[in-house]
Amino acid sequence: MIQRSWHFLKGVAKVIFRRPLPGTNIVPLLPDGRIAFIRRRDTGKWGLPGGLIDWGETIASTAKRELAEETGLELVKVRRLVGVYSAVDRDPRIHSVCILVEVEAKGNFEVRDRDEILEVKAFSRDEIPFGNLCHDHDRQLRDYFTGETVVD
Repeated sequence: MIQRSWHFLKGVAKVIFRRPLPGTNIVPLLPDGRIAFIRRRDTGKWGLPGGLIDWGETIASTAKRELAEETGLELVKVRRLVGVYSAVDRDPRIHSVCILVEVEAKGNFEVRDRDEILEVKAFSRDEIPFGNLCHDHDRQLRDYFTGETVVD
């Protein structure tokens, strides 16, 4: 029953939206070299902060807003484009195109969006819980650490 409902909702969404939704994920690099992660309320898994681009926003302004909402951190500088991810199954909720950027961030952790986020925590590269990250964030982080720009 749930599978049929989901299939129906996906069909309706295709008719209504007809296009994938654009969003951004952020690799927030802290001054000490660690990366800030959020733990999602819906899955309990860790992931990179990010979200959909609102009407009138740029990728940089979306990254700034989402970083502040989800982590309390301030975006200091967008450092580089890591990749663009568009696989239909990259996010189980909806077809979205994700633009992954690395940013310099500073400040204190404060979850402002408690409906979506349980907590914020910084991990060093060796501490990242690979294999237990949400959506396609394992892949995004592997690509990030290779230093290449990926278009998928």
